Amino acid sequence: MTPPVGAAAVGEAASGSTVPGAAVLGIDVGGTTVKARLVSGDDSVLAEWREPTPADDPTASRTVSLVAELVSRATEIAPVAAVGLAVPGIVDDAEGVAVHAVNLGWRDVPLRALAERALAGRTLAVPLAFAQDVRAGALAEATSGAAAGVDCPVVFVPVGTGLAAAIIIDGAPLVSGGWAGEIGQLVIQHGPHAGRRVEEIASAGGIARRLGLADARAAAGLVRGGDPAASAVWSDAVDVLADSLAWLAAVVAPTTIVLGGGLAEAGDLLFSPLALALDSRLGIVRRPDLVRAVHGEAAATVGAVLLARAVLA
Repeated sequence: MTPPVGAAAVGEAASGSTVPGAAVLGIDVGGTTVKARLVSGDDSVLAEWREPTPADDPTASRTVSLVAELVSRATEIAPVAAVGLAVPGIVDDAEGVAVHAVNLGWRDVPLRALAERALAGRTLAVPLAFAQDVRAGALAEATSGAAAGVDCPVVFVPVGTGLAAAIIIDGAPLVSGGWAGEIGQLVIQHGPHAGRRVEEIASAGGIARRLGLADARAAAGLVRGGDPAASAVWSDAVDVLADSLAWLAAVVAPTTIVLGGGLAEAGDLLFSPLALALDSRLGIVRRPDLVRAVHGEAAATVGAVLLARAVLA
């Protein structure tokens, strides 16, 4: 396992003094990478880790072992008072179950219970907060990110490998048994993409796959260079994304939509045409502010830290 970022310096400080406040650990299990951040009581980042997400792990046994290992490593730096765990897919936060995570092959996996058992097996029984990664990211952006201090509701839409939304109302995410915000799974009914799911066209991963490229950043470069094929695929993505966001804007009436994920890194290449497309769809409906996520790929990890803090409140 890779050493934590800054572990040597932090370890030396911890051995000679008391870490202020209660340290918590936020863990974000992604489709390809598990990210963890250890934060002290005064919000100092004590250490960070990045590890490959275990592949071919439908029971999540190796994933929860990695989670326990990260907690163990964190305790070598500071006593961990609580852990926040964020995972992808359709997730029932209250029941602690990964209902369906396509990229990881999880179906109805009781992840929270498995993680608690793995921690207890290493005598690391600490309070464990559990949530879907998009909702954790939304909490981070609404608390200390692009939507901090704005009126609710707030919608967070990370446009990455897939596409989903999280809705924050009165400071709390809408869960609905894990099904809230699954806009990427809707099937397009009309036009040239009928029969395909929204995220196949409107996600960063969908754009890259349609063009046979490594990622959406490469696609954005081609669009800026005037490539007609890339420009057409990009335009398709903007249109389908605008359709989804327009319905969210009409039904939820958010004051702000925060866009994250790989596609948001394109900046005005995405935001300018998307704003125009939204205006053309919304009519008299209030158009929410479109803003770029502040926390980037760390949003779910930051959210997991906040969830761990809430356990101690």
